[in-house]
Amino acid sequence: MDKSSQKSNTTGAVSTRPISFEQQTFIDTKANVWNCSLLSEDDVRNFQHGTHYALYEIMGSRSIEVMGVWGLYFCVWAPNATELSVKGHFNEWRNHEYNLYPRWDKSGIWEGFIPHLGWGETYKYHITGFAGRKLDKGDPFANYWERRPHTASITWNLNYDWQDQAWMQKRKEHNALDAPWSIYELHLASWQRPVPSDEESYNSYDQIARQLIPYLLDLSFTHVEFMPVMEHPFDGSWGYQCTGFFAPTSRFGDPQGFMRLIDELHQAGIGVILDWVPSHFPYDAHGLFMFDGTHTYEYADMRKGFHPDWNSYVFNYKRGEVKSFLISSARFWFDKFHIDGIRVDAVSSMLKLNYSRTEGQWEPNEFGGDGNLEAIAFLKDLNETIYRDFPDVQTIAEEATDWPGISQPTFQGGLGFGMKWMMGWMHDSLDYFKLDPIMRSGAQDKFSFSMMYYYDEHFMLPLSHDEVVHGKSPMLYKMPGDEWQKFANLRLLYAYMFLHPGAILLFMGNEFAATKEWDFQSELQWDLLQYPSHAGMKYCVQALNNLYKAHPALYELQYETGGFEWVELNQRQEGIIAFKRKGKDPKQDILVVFNMTPVPRHQCPIHVNGKTIWKEIFNSDAKAFWGSGDVYNQEVHALSSNEPNNGCFLQLELPPLAAIVLK
Repeated sequence: MDKSSQKSNTTGAVSTRPISFEQQTFIDTKANVWNCSLLSEDDVRNFQHGTHYALYEIMGSRSIEVMGVWGLYFCVWAPNATELSVKGHFNEWRNHEYNLYPRWDKSGIWEGFIPHLGWGETYKYHITGFAGRKLDKGDPFANYWERRPHTASITWNLNYDWQDQAWMQKRKEHNALDAPWSIYELHLASWQRPVPSDEESYNSYDQIARQLIPYLLDLSFTHVEFMPVMEHPFDGSWGYQCTGFFAPTSRFGDPQGFMRLIDELHQAGIGVILDWVPSHFPYDAHGLFMFDGTHTYEYADMRKGFHPDWNSYVFNYKRGEVKSFLISSARFWFDKFHIDGIRVDAVSSMLKLNYSRTEGQWEPNEFGGDGNLEAIAFLKDLNETIYRDFPDVQTIAEEATDWPGISQPTFQGGLGFGMKWMMGWMHDSLDYFKLDPIMRSGAQDKFSFSMMYYYDEHFMLPLSHDEVVHGKSPMLYKMPGDEWQKFANLRLLYAYMFLHPGAILLFMGNEFAATKEWDFQSELQWDLLQYPSHAGMKYCVQALNNLYKAHPALYELQYETGGFEWVELNQRQEGIIAFKRKGKDPKQDILVVFNMTPVPRHQCPIHVNGKTIWKEIFNSDAKAFWGSGDVYNQEVHALSSNEPNNGCFLQLELPPLAAIVLK
């Protein structure tokens, strides 16, 4: 291992002759662990200041050559440890045989080189921590872990020959805010299982690729979002209780397997979003909690450091080392795995000191407010870093409050996310569609309110996993009426989502109207597709995706006020609502008309300016979708209105509980 340094020679010129570490530092080659470092003073300083965003290149385990001998270099941060050793299968898990060296600079970093060790070694750190506490911990920077219930880290390389150059060169077009975003949200374990009802059976990453990619292409989604794939010990957490922030889970194979999955998705023209959880972490003994016998990664004050909702612990965003760790983790997935975006989980819980806490359970910030100033600063730095280094990706916030400027640039006072989940739209829409149609006229504001603020943020409309668990019922059974009406209402809801301004996210199983809540222990109800009603729903989602992608008016101006125009809000009692979606070319305008009642409307007048001839291009009541197929429009000519200032109008045939789209 060589390091370069600069020395002035007698002529005043600068020499850049490499000087090896072993020339600078005595190395006892008879020791089990050689005194060795990969860190520069700048590395340490930036790590401490919270400005080192590529820690995965220098910490954890690295295969290097020292004095002609290959082995593994280990580097870990444990500032309150008094002794720290590496143990594993290579020494039959004995403590204290392979002790790492603390750095002289009091950084709390321990490091050292173990000769002759290679990739695939299973290991842990044995730590003598504060007050003599003995701890066995996995490597916070490990790229590979044992399959649960085992908890050791595995030394591994991330070498991979990527074949997605075409995607990477053009992904700015796919990931832009004025591009179509139709996301299929997926839980890798339970989408399909080799044994449908066996929680312990998993498809490999390669098997998932073979099954998933044709399915996504058939349905015409633009992106897929994976619920957390980072290593986690408990299946019931769905990945949201993470212990390995730099490792895809070993449940489905090794890191290269996950790389191949992403690579093949990209080659198929599908973008990849990962759920990422910097808001909290679990208390598993091998994880980050009390890493060196003290509150190393988490706040020591449990009013900030413990999360009551998830029985987990909150990162100390004030600590520079923790901030460097988290931003390095986010950057790692873009750098090493070519992902197109991260969805940052539970942002509200990070921003609010009083989130899920009552009086006395939290302390105001220095200005007397409820904002976590350290978390706010962290999120701004996170987004600035990601967009600086990867300008062709997106960061997406799951944020459920009215915190301003979530998706506004930091230089304008925002948090700097690219997009934000539109939770208000989701709640209002579900409240509206759950109503018996006879009651909808009195709740029309629930339907229309989102159009008052859709342009405030770069919104993503989610019908996510959270809406089909914990007794909330599957999407189909949220809908009122008999079986036919339930399916018609659900098709109507999906049409509203796809035609509303903003990006779209649909959770797996919703596309074919699952009849039970999502169960992570078994696979989706694929057998439902044998029934015309469910197959028709899937075909409807496919048609909506194709419609969305084919018409720029549905996405070009999705975050601008010029992209939307109300056409009809006054026929409340009839349940008729209409609006236009508009792109850069007025000739491409789209007219959307909803009938929110189970009664067909014949010769329904809809006042509209612009084109004189309109053609129906989508009808959610089509027979192919398991609709009636009896009411539709072919070519519709605009008629002159006798009413002053009303221009022209169309006489439309509106099927029951349906949406039609005209162009």
